[in-house]
Amino acid sequence: MSKPGRIALFGGTFDPIHLGHLKIAQLAVQALGLDEVRFLPCRISPHKTDTPPTPGHHRLEMIRLAIRDLPWAVADDFDLKAPEPSYSHLTVAAVRRDHPDARIFWIMGHDQWEALPRWKEPQTLASELEFIVFSRDGNPRAREGWQLHSLEGTHPASASTIRESLRAGAPWTEWIPPAVLSYIRKHHLYTS
Repeated sequence: MSKPGRIALFGGTFDPIHLGHLKIAQLAVQALGLDEVRFLPCRISPHKTDTPPTPGHHRLEMIRLAIRDLPWAVADDFDLKAPEPSYSHLTVAAVRRDHPDARIFWIMGHDQWEALPRWKEPQTLASELEFIVFSRDGNPRAREGWQLHSLEGTHPASASTIRESLRAGAPWTEWIPPAVLSYIRKHHLYTS
């Protein structure tokens, strides 16, 4: 089996993964001819300071369930297993070691694109990656020396709203794949 030539990394808390995440990844695959999207749940996001996320093994399994029928999608536990703190530039370096000739992309939202210069080693990221930025509010602004691919679209899914809805006892939510919702129910996740 040949190694993929175009790999996108999609990092996040994925607490839980929802159809909005899958839609963004699918748009990126279609727009840029990606061979693979690696969903990378983080242990604890350095950019989110509210409640701790659901344990990583649950979030990883929910990703596996959500992507099981997507041949281009991979659940990757690198950030969950990496020593803390797990910085994006270290993740990229590990992927580069495994795939030295690949074009590597990073999928992110507009808010993270704006915060990116404050991430650890932003210039290393700029030299190693092409950025795929999903925006609901128009095109993100370009930065000199950074490779930007803009994706526009809408989706009303929000992981925090989904968690609140499930805690309030909602019997289902349209934004969660059925297999993921079954897993959430089985393991009593997001209950009050």
